[in-house]
Amino acid sequence: MSKKNKPETGSMEWRCYSGQDFRSEENEGGEKTIEGHAAVYNRTAQIGPWFKEIIEPGAFDNADMTDVPLFVNHDMRSMPLARSRRNNGSSTMKLSVDSTGLLINARLDTEGSAESKQLYTSIQRGDIDGMSFSFSVAREEWEDLDSDMPTRRIKEFAKIYEVSAVTWPAYKDTDIHARAENLPDGGLLALENARKNASLDKGGRRSVDTESEIEKYRLKIGILGGM
Repeated sequence: MSKKNKPETGSMEWRCYSGQDFRSEENEGGEKTIEGHAAVYNRTAQIGPWFKEIIEPGAFDNADMTDVPLFVNHDMRSMPLARSRRNNGSSTMKLSVDSTGLLINARLDTEGSAESKQLYTSIQRGDIDGMSFSFSVAREEWEDLDSDMPTRRIKEFAKIYEVSAVTWPAYKDTDIHARAENLPDGGLLALENARKNASLDKGGRRSVDTESEIEKYRLKIGILGGM
């Protein structure tokens, strides 16, 4: 399901999904879990006033998901509430790819962690109903780059950095949203560079030469440190 060292066309980006199938559950043994899709396929998302975006089926198949923590509102300075390490036995979160998209199932320590208990209760009450993830892209395709609202098709993710439960999306007029206005987002840089460097392919669409543009796309934002 995951492969390391995938080439990236850009820096870290964030997307938030509101009103999805995010839910909290307690099994017969008393273990409390949260589950939902952090990303969905074939859904046209308007990313602010800049472009539309579609995640194509299979985009997660080769993504590096070897170490993915769970946070609230992308607070990566806090302790992770769960973590997936290749979905091994010590992982407290399972990542899986199904026909809908990227599914997470996380076990929360509501007895030993006040933050986990608060998150579980907030999801149960419906106070938190958004999910988000941060990522970088390995392969993408742009359509209608000369228009005011081009379309970006993400064909392959390079890396999934983390997933988050989020209080509210930054843009309330769409179903899928960029993470937040105060965080730099590589999507705008990808659009800018695609317009500058894209070449017309045989199908009449513009595609990015991933290998030659890797360094041009990177933003040294240092959010995760050592990125």
